[in-house]
Parts: sequence; structure tokens; C-alpha cells
Amino acid sequence: MQTISENKSFGGVQGVYSHASKACNCEMTFGLFLPDAAKIAPVPVIWFLSGLTCTHENAMVKAGMQAWAAEYGVAVVFPDTSPRGDGVADDDAYDLGKGAGFYVNATQEPWAPHFQMYDYIVSELPDLLAAEFAIDPSRQSITGHSMGGHGALTIAMSNPGRFKSVSAFAPICNPTESDWGKKQLTAYLGENPETWKAHDSTLIMRQTGFDGPVLIDTGTTDQFIDLLMPEALSQAMAARRQEGYFRMQKGYDHSYFFISTFMEDHISFHANALFGDDQ
Repeated sequence: MQTISENKSFGGVQGVYSHASKACNCEMTFGLFLPDAAKIAPVPVIWFLSGLTCTHENAMVKAGMQAWAAEYGVAVVFPDTSPRGDGVADDDAYDLGKGAGFYVNATQEPWAPHFQMYDYIVSELPDLLAAEFAIDPSRQSITGHSMGGHGALTIAMSNPGRFKSVSAFAPICNPTESDWGKKQLTAYLGENPETWKAHDSTLIMRQTGFDGPVLIDTGTTDQFIDLLMPEALSQAMAARRQEGYFRMQKGYDHSYFFISTFMEDHISFHANALFGDDQ
């Protein structure tokens, strides 16, 4: 692992690091905010999975998480959204290839050699963080935006007991029925829709739900709302009687202005789950 940068932020340290990834077969970069409390003891961690076209940097710079993470004494990790490098397959479209890994393990060419983002987020990067930083792996929560909201929800529900809570900002809720999903799942996983179901939060919610609290925020004027299909997940949560909150925020769009507006709510929500009676 190499340190790219470390900057003091709200009493803690915002770092950027790179490492050779076995899962993705390339060099991967991630951001990590450690609050001052990490100098004393390992701290809980919140994962932020970003959306289409993003790198580790977008949320790290724009989401406003550090101030609230410092106040609550939690770390935040900002992974990249896909493998990178000259030898990594790509596509001219913004919604496939680099910046659009969709947090799945690709089985199809030319994507399979590098696009193993599910394993990277679920296994490789958590192991690295636990070994190198003052992170408490027994206290994790996860959130994300758009494609990253899809990733946060599907990963949380597919790994019971791993995450204390899950939230999402404007998630892609039903990718097996949306053009933000059908295209990418076909490219990465093949043409059989049965292989897509494990990566659709609406379908997983209907089948198993999540073993903790859920918080979803989507803007009513989100320019991509027809692709996100929030109504599908809302109905699945209600049918499942899932513990949680599903909120449509009047007048907000898909941008980081929307994300930063409700970030305090999400950090507080996760801190309540991570600290429990200690908070």
C-alpha cells in the first residue's frame, strides 16, 4: 500500500491510498477519513459507494462527510467505482466500463479479468483496512449514491450480519427492469436474467429484506428518477415491513448538493446503529 496524500481535516486525517488489488488485477485507489478518536482506539466505519463516472474523489470532496464523521467519531472509506489502468477494458459510454463497475463480479469478456468489484468491496478492501488502520471491523455500516446506492443496498442485504445499517441517496432501485441495469448486467453477467437477480435491491428486499434499519432519500425532481425506479423499492419495503425510512425530498435533484444537504441525517442514522446504547 502506498500513501498518495494525507491532510488534516476536522481534527482527523483525510487520506488517499493505493494498492495492488488481487481481486481487480490492477492498482486501486481509495480515500479514508479517520477521526481523531482513531488515535485512541479502533473506530466504526461507514462505507460510501459512489455513482456512475465517479472515482474515490467525488464524494470525498463534495459530500461533506468529514465534519459529521468527526463529530460522531466514525471513519469513512471512499472506494473507487471500478478498476483502472491502460490494460483495463472500457467503453465509450459513460455508464459502462471505467467508472461504472456496478459492484458486481463480471463473468463475461472483456470485463471478467478486472471487473470484480463485489469481491473487492466485500472482501479485499475490508481486510486491507482492518490490517492497516484503526478500524473496528465488527462495526460497519454502508451507504452510497445512485449506482453506489444500488451497491450499498445489494451488498448489505446479501451479507447478513456484516453491516449494522444501510442507507442510500437516490439509489438505482430495480436494475433488472431499468435501462440503468439491463445494459450493464447483460454486459457484465450475460444475457440470462436469472443471474441478475442477486444484484437488484428491490428483488432482494422482497425475498429477504435487511437485518437492520434502512434509510433511503431521493429527490422529487431527480432528473434520472424514471431510471432509478424508487417506487419499486418503496413497495417492496412496505410489503416486507422492513424497518426503516423511505423519503422523497421535495425539489431536490441527483446532485451532490442534494447529498450534502441530508448527509448529517445519514451519518447520525448510522452512528445510532454503530454505537447502539453507547451513543
